[in-house]
Amino acid sequence: MVVREVEESDAENLVALIKQVEKESEFMLMEPGERQITPAQQQQRIHSIQKSENSTIFVAENEEQLVGYIFAMGGTAKRNQHSVYVVIGILKDYRGQGIGTTLFEKLEEWAVERKIRRLELTTVTQNVAGVALYKKMGFEVEGTKKNSLLIDGEFVDEYYMAKLV
Repeated sequence: MVVREVEESDAENLVALIKQVEKESEFMLMEPGERQITPAQQQQRIHSIQKSENSTIFVAENEEQLVGYIFAMGGTAKRNQHSVYVVIGILKDYRGQGIGTTLFEKLEEWAVERKIRRLELTTVTQNVAGVALYKKMGFEVEGTKKNSLLIDGEFVDEYYMAKLV
């Protein structure tokens, strides 16, 4: 298993990975088939992120197949440039194998190098495995967003979680 920063040449495989994760997880923001991004658009997004000082994408690769990702999108105003919003996704068959831990460790190393002070994310409160991973990695619940998402006709709450680096 290799965890590395994304490259523009990963665009097509990254699009496929994100769409597959959204099919396999009930806890992602977008529903299966909702995301409409082309490989060319993803390549442009990767290019923009690579030029940014406070945003990145790491991918987990197993035998040349992308199996996980972690996005860190930095604040764009002077007052929040020290903060990044994190999104992580791992293929169902690869969950529970330490990939999430490794992705977060790489992200934190990157954050320290760039003097990022705050990592933050939201997660559905019912995402037991995700919440456990985030707490293991040092994230704390800062609040609850009531009726934040509508999933399968039911309103669900999200935790707002963060970690200071």
